[in-house]
Amino acid sequence: MESDTAVRRIKPFATNNYVAQDNDGSVDRCGNNGYGGEPKRKPEVSLYLLREGLAALLVSVFILVLWGLVHFSLQQLVIGKPTGEFNAVRARLHLDQITSVGPRPVGSPENEVLTVGYLLEQIEKIRVESAAGPHQLTVDVQRPTGSFSIDFLGGFTSFYDRVTNVAVRLEPKSGSQHLMLANCHFDTVANSPGASDDAVSCAVMLEVLHSLANQSTALRHGVVFLFNGAEENVLQASHGFITQHPWAKQVRAFINLEAAGVGGKEVVFQTGPENPWLVQAYVSAAKHPFASVVGQEVFQSGIIPSDTDFRIYRDFGNIPGIDLAFIENGFIYHTKYDTADRILTDSIQRAGDNILAVLRYLVMSEKLADSSEYRHGNMVFFDLLGFVVVAYPARVGTILNYMVATATFVYLAKKASMPGNGGGRYVRDLACATGVAVLSWVVTLLSVLIIALLVTLLGCSMFWYNHFYAAICLYGAAATGKMVLIHTLAKNLYFGGVRLVELGDLFFDVSLLLWCCSLVWLTAQGLCSAYVPMLMVAFPLVTKLLLANEFKHRGASVKYSVLYLMGLALPYVHFMFLIWVVFEIFTPILGRSGTEIPPELVLATLVTLATIFLSSFFLHFIYLVRSTKWILAGLGSVFTIMFLLVSCGFLFPYSASPDSPRPKRVFLQHTTRTFHNLQGQVESGDSGLWINSFDYTGIQHLAPHIPELNDSVRTDCREDRPFCGYPWYLPVKFLSKKNWYLPAPPVSPSSPVEFSLLSKEETSWGTIKMTFSAKGPSHMSLYLMPHKGASLSTWSFGDGTPQFDLSGEYFVFYSHGLDAPTWTFWFEIQPPTDPDPSGPEGMISVAISTHYFFGKDHRTAELEGILGRFPAWSFPSSWVSTYDMYRY
Repeated sequence: MESDTAVRRIKPFATNNYVAQDNDGSVDRCGNNGYGGEPKRKPEVSLYLLREGLAALLVSVFILVLWGLVHFSLQQLVIGKPTGEFNAVRARLHLDQITSVGPRPVGSPENEVLTVGYLLEQIEKIRVESAAGPHQLTVDVQRPTGSFSIDFLGGFTSFYDRVTNVAVRLEPKSGSQHLMLANCHFDTVANSPGASDDAVSCAVMLEVLHSLANQSTALRHGVVFLFNGAEENVLQASHGFITQHPWAKQVRAFINLEAAGVGGKEVVFQTGPENPWLVQAYVSAAKHPFASVVGQEVFQSGIIPSDTDFRIYRDFGNIPGIDLAFIENGFIYHTKYDTADRILTDSIQRAGDNILAVLRYLVMSEKLADSSEYRHGNMVFFDLLGFVVVAYPARVGTILNYMVATATFVYLAKKASMPGNGGGRYVRDLACATGVAVLSWVVTLLSVLIIALLVTLLGCSMFWYNHFYAAICLYGAAATGKMVLIHTLAKNLYFGGVRLVELGDLFFDVSLLLWCCSLVWLTAQGLCSAYVPMLMVAFPLVTKLLLANEFKHRGASVKYSVLYLMGLALPYVHFMFLIWVVFEIFTPILGRSGTEIPPELVLATLVTLATIFLSSFFLHFIYLVRSTKWILAGLGSVFTIMFLLVSCGFLFPYSASPDSPRPKRVFLQHTTRTFHNLQGQVESGDSGLWINSFDYTGIQHLAPHIPELNDSVRTDCREDRPFCGYPWYLPVKFLSKKNWYLPAPPVSPSSPVEFSLLSKEETSWGTIKMTFSAKGPSHMSLYLMPHKGASLSTWSFGDGTPQFDLSGEYFVFYSHGLDAPTWTFWFEIQPPTDPDPSGPEGMISVAISTHYFFGKDHRTAELEGILGRFPAWSFPSSWVSTYDMYRY
């Protein structure tokens, strides 16, 4: 701590001269920051400034302690002693049994026979055990067929045939008119045991069913437990239930259990639409609350490339619900590492305690019977470190937000209305300082993005995938150092004649003003997330007012600094939790976002924005220390060391560590492609291993292990062929434009696709109606590409209108369960009036691809051979496929 007895002081203003100059000749470019009404020299007072080392220590300890609190709260899975109503040990036995059969893709015996058989066996045991109680239990195995369109992944159409739902209805023996729905799914993606996604949720639901069925008090309403057998096929089974099952009409609300990670805490990340009574139910009943309206608004913005059954129940069932998901450790989501042993029993216990309590609360609630009365309005909700949930109606939030904003503007207006010239000077100085702050943000972000671009050009992208805190050291140190440097230069050069304590006070007001502006804007947009800037305005403002006398008489004393940071603790610890959520979700996602999105720029932007937001009320301290040279030297050293480590390749992106794997995701298909001309004759064809890397590094790290996998075998997109002429399982070619194709012998599946044109006729309204049949494996993709001038007018899918057009192409996703009949479909096409002679022959190209995800057709000798050469830190998900294209 240093005494500011010799601090630079502004010379009194002359009445005829705006620009003030110190005795030493320094110029005050922003006017007098004394804000006095009369041009009199301020009295000599002794005000303290912080020592540089002490300031850095206080801020560092503050951030580390709060970050530690966030992580400590995340480890506290179960708070308090379990009541014993939910038996996590028994639920774990269900989890182990479901996952013991391995991957469970739709149509496989593991999914359709073994898992369904186990579920029915356990449900029957519960029925027999609870038969003497006040409830009755009804089981129905539904195998629906249907079709719908969805705007996920750019938009496509889905068709399903005889997929499986196991629906269990629990209700009083007198019956019930109103039902709650609890949903999980037991199917998985290919090559993953799917313990977290979503076997653990089904295990939890079995045990919740057991507990509710055996309770002595009769339920007021009924519950449907839906064990959904086709969610990974883009939400098909839930659509089949909510649009076709007779019980669906009685469902008033739902709870959906999902996963975007493995283990940890399940978080409420979507509710509604509207129906604030559901949030109130969760707040009132959940034993271990963990919820955020910020997550809801981010997820529903579409920025996260994922979707859940919540969407189907909301859009096709028009019912409200609560969406919960495990989000931790998304690095192994949808991989072979998603195993039961990675899910802690305490994770199962907390999920079970929460679901059981909330379900029981809802089925005993009078609001469920007439939920339409309570439909309108949204809720602001968030938890504080998992210990308590704060929830209030959005309209109350709007009033509260504007009250806080008004108080802030009154605080600033009071300073701006000082007598004499002080008010006007303050306004000018505030505007000037705000410009400096915003400029520092822009320059900092651009500087860090340049560093990220350099890292990318050096071929070191994604080093943080396995070394997250290295990114914080590299980009965080660069961002912090840049902002400290800019404000230090502003302090010494731009505000050279201003007392430091007054500059500190001024830049506190700048931070307050900027957060207040964001508060007003978010509130005006109707976003419930506006509570975040509300907290970031209210607490600092109250803290500053309470410490006004201390600051006025003693300046930046240690007491003031400590109390100031304590006043920031609550909003900052919550904001740090939100930052944790952002990185916990987006860091793994960047490892499966395809080859086109540069992840280095995305992560560098996220780190820089987090640094800017967190530093906002620390700008105060930059102006309350006499020097920042050692701070800058320290940050510069951290940055330099980390940049050298990254650029020299010491930080490898991936890991095969059993405790914390960070696998590189690769898709391999051994495929045979056949292309037919307008006459139906085969004009070309080939076979090979089609390889897709689903992260930005492509084959950079794989090539040393598999030398023939290089840019000489990189594919080109044939624009005259549907979806480039390759067997895309989902319409994600826009995400992964870099692919590789190694020649290989043809595949010969035991049940090859049978595809034929059944009829072609001209309608009286001038279109051509074409009817096709297809019979093949459980997963197929249909691609329709009308040629230039032609257009699809109607078809047999969905509501009959071709809704989604991906650059002139249509994608139809098909799957079936067991014993499905031949798939028959038709479409009508308007022929081109002026055919394009340079384009492909005919009016439309139709292609169908097959995907063999299980059974004896799943593997070939060539696949096995190359899979053995992939390094341990990679996860190559492989299967056999075919692609057949026809012109008409």
